[in-house]
Amino acid sequence: MSSIKEIVFATNNAHKLSEIREIVGDRLTILSLADIGCHDDIPENEDTLEGNALAKARFIKEHYGYDCFADDTGLEVDALGGEPGVRSARYAPGTGHDSMANMRLLLKNMEGKTDRKARFRTVIALIKDGCETVVDGIVEGTIIESQRGCDGFGYDPVFLPEGSPLTFAEMSAEAKNAISHRGRATRRLLQLL
Repeated sequence: MSSIKEIVFATNNAHKLSEIREIVGDRLTILSLADIGCHDDIPENEDTLEGNALAKARFIKEHYGYDCFADDTGLEVDALGGEPGVRSARYAPGTGHDSMANMRLLLKNMEGKTDRKARFRTVIALIKDGCETVVDGIVEGTIIESQRGCDGFGYDPVFLPEGSPLTFAEMSAEAKNAISHRGRATRRLLQLL
């Protein structure tokens, strides 16, 4: 694959866009969907993280013609049989992506569970020069019993990464990105670019 200076990140999630841009720094210009005039709500109907990431990247390539990458991230909790997994952003009933409702439901479902092991997994699908490539990043940890910290997003306040006394929501963005699932997957993506 040839080296590039800019690429589209197929996401409408401002938090993810900000994290990726911070991880990448000045090595590459990350274009948002708004930058390319895409205001579509890209469907995420697949039953795997890989499937959703590929579907989003293919949507941008097919409809807008840009080489791009897309991600999907899931929190996989052992005691819940891998839930919420691919449904992490839409775990709680209702419409939209309500992070607080998702977190409350997770904590409710974890009541009385002694096995609190979990992992965050990010899958990134890249479409470049007509080729599709998938990479992932995983960080192991545990689900704590109540929220701690005000930074981050999603399940960050209840996820304690292995070897850390701090939840993702208690860490600086730089500290989180150094060890996070998205940071690991993004560094693999950068090796491809």
